[in-house]
Amino acid sequence: MESVDWRAKLGAERFGSDFEYTHFFVRDAGRNGLLGYTEELTPHLVFSAYLQGIFPWYDESSGDPVLWWSPDPRFVLPVNEIRFPRSAVKFLKHSPYTYTIDAAFFRVIENCAHVYRAGQDGTWIGNRMIDIYCALHERGIAHSIEAWHGDELAGGLYGVLIGKVFCGESMFTRESNAGKSAFMLFVKAFEKCGGVLIDSQVYTENIARYGGRNISRSAFLRMESELLPQKLSGDLRKVFTEIAAETVYASRPRTESAS
Repeated sequence: MESVDWRAKLGAERFGSDFEYTHFFVRDAGRNGLLGYTEELTPHLVFSAYLQGIFPWYDESSGDPVLWWSPDPRFVLPVNEIRFPRSAVKFLKHSPYTYTIDAAFFRVIENCAHVYRAGQDGTWIGNRMIDIYCALHERGIAHSIEAWHGDELAGGLYGVLIGKVFCGESMFTRESNAGKSAFMLFVKAFEKCGGVLIDSQVYTENIARYGGRNISRSAFLRMESELLPQKLSGDLRKVFTEIAAETVYASRPRTESAS
């Protein structure tokens, strides 16, 4: 892997010259992926972790310390291997929703924290995590995608974007297919801008349906060291907005003109 210089450079670009890069020893991660814990949780620390293929994941409500993870294997979704089901593609062609990017980050992450999901009895997204990711959003590191039904937020997702890697954190849906269709549009825009990899971190059934697969930790870290310093070839917000507008236009019912 490369020296720490490019990581410090990326941090300085986002946080300024006072960025404090923290080096983690990924080789110390246990078989389950747990690397260690800290009492501290700051935007600088979280960004440093993402630059090394590490992420925080813990139960804030239990009073546990912040746990840091680097799973082996790592569950990823290479953009050029994504295959959406026909039913999902068909839905998007007639979607009742409008879509935006970075229009309601706080509302998206709050919904991700509180909307019930089958098979889950709680959430890892506590107030502390929300504050951290909102701070990363303010620095252009974390992004949200929203699906709207009129003025109501019907679904969405958020994650961390560094270079050509998007680390998907969480998704929610209040209405049918809202979150999934928002993700599909994001993938289109991300790929058009030169995005290469979506990091799902651990296995999820939904991402597996789209082509997600496990790779070794060492392979993932090699990919990250190559992709994180690279910049997207397009303006993600602009490209997403254009694709979303085209989708909304295409899904509108057509009326015959009077002869």
